[in-house]
Amino acid sequence: MPIRIAFVSQDLKLRSMLTSVLGSDVLVTPASDPERASRMVSENRFDAVILDIDLQLLADNGPDEAPFDELANCGVPVIILAADENRREALDLVERGAYGYARKPPVVRELRAMLRSAFEKHSLKDELVAVRRQLESTVGLDDLKGSSAPMQLVYKLIRKVADLEASVLITGESGTGKELIARAIHNTGNRSKRPFVAVSCGAIPDSLIEAELFGHEKGAFTGSVGAREGYFEKAGEGTLFLDEIGELNEATQVKLLRVLQTREFNRLGSSRPIPLRARIVFATHRELRQMVTDGAFRQDLFYRVNVMNIASPPLREHSEDIPLLVHHFVRYYADLYRKPADGIEPEALALLQRFEWPGNVRELENTIQHAIIMAEERSILPCDLPEAIREQDLPDFDGELASGTFERLLRDYKFKLATDAVQQCNGNKTAAAQSLSISRAYLHRLLRQTPKADSNVTEIGPPPEYVGRSSVALLVAGE
Repeated sequence: MPIRIAFVSQDLKLRSMLTSVLGSDVLVTPASDPERASRMVSENRFDAVILDIDLQLLADNGPDEAPFDELANCGVPVIILAADENRREALDLVERGAYGYARKPPVVRELRAMLRSAFEKHSLKDELVAVRRQLESTVGLDDLKGSSAPMQLVYKLIRKVADLEASVLITGESGTGKELIARAIHNTGNRSKRPFVAVSCGAIPDSLIEAELFGHEKGAFTGSVGAREGYFEKAGEGTLFLDEIGELNEATQVKLLRVLQTREFNRLGSSRPIPLRARIVFATHRELRQMVTDGAFRQDLFYRVNVMNIASPPLREHSEDIPLLVHHFVRYYADLYRKPADGIEPEALALLQRFEWPGNVRELENTIQHAIIMAEERSILPCDLPEAIREQDLPDFDGELASGTFERLLRDYKFKLATDAVQQCNGNKTAAAQSLSISRAYLHRLLRQTPKADSNVTEIGPPPEYVGRSSVALLVAGE
């Protein structure tokens, strides 16, 4: 594959010489205008740029913007061509991000070697970026964890909208996996081979949001160096995921509405319309209907984005999926941190299932990450969990627990969980074990356990007729 080079210089003799001597595997396009060169490079027509430092020095002494700054923003390697007397200036540009500099007039063999090195490094960087994007965006239905009824509804809706052009609004609390749902829509549908571009609207300042979304031309606003495509263009024919759209200011809401109505947009500073080819998926953790009522969000825009709504359920509404999520995160972070842990003790899992999870799945993931780091055994123990989870309030009992040590209270609590589960399952111990996400053998151990740590307490093991009786009635305190 030939290396495509833009040579930016006003030296006609040098431009002619380089065009002829670099060889057939190097395609040189001469340009005397840095602005035109940066425009061509930004359109991905070149693999590298050679910049004559005379143009840079001329700009440094005049009112125009420096060519290097303009070309460096295009994302391709820039090689400075400089005579010996300008070596210091060339090295300054290398410190500012230039790939390197070659002597002027150039030694052809050295310049070719530098061009080949820059091309290979840039190509490898592009390949790694593409692979990273592919890995990040490869989320299908199998990557969404959960078999509960709320998650089954999410899967059903994803399949319904995957191939459609209709706008989708994903709602739900922070940490429930709204972006995962958006990626699943993208990868399940017919745009799966196209780009997936995720944008957090709340992370971009109001003064820059329009330029980031729609792009801009050179000089469109103070500080804009060269033309730049926005996220709408970067998404191409793929999917643009606009997260936290409730954070958009009124002016941007108006422009977004216009884009959705006309299916085209303009870069800032340009009147040339650009067709919108991407499919747009929206998300928010805010109540948009209430924002419409309060006048903080446009009603007409709400109707445009809310063609199809997918509610991402909070973890407390599908807590039965916690064991599946926990084991997934345990495997992932144990492998990531090279830790021996490959499971979790039932006591620790019970604590996780009792927790409210205000941060939802994201908080659960961080908790398992913490536990994997702390774990010294092959299974996560209660002591490996964060303090807030270990010391959460236990639910009320039918009666009062006997006073005693933490270990005694925990034994009593587990015994009550076991007996109540069997009672609720009409004596079916297999179903009771499944409801607690523990093995049947462990359930039997809980029902048979006899505390020995405290001599003033005697625990009576459950007789055959224990089903239907209060578990506290089976505990006899000797105090």
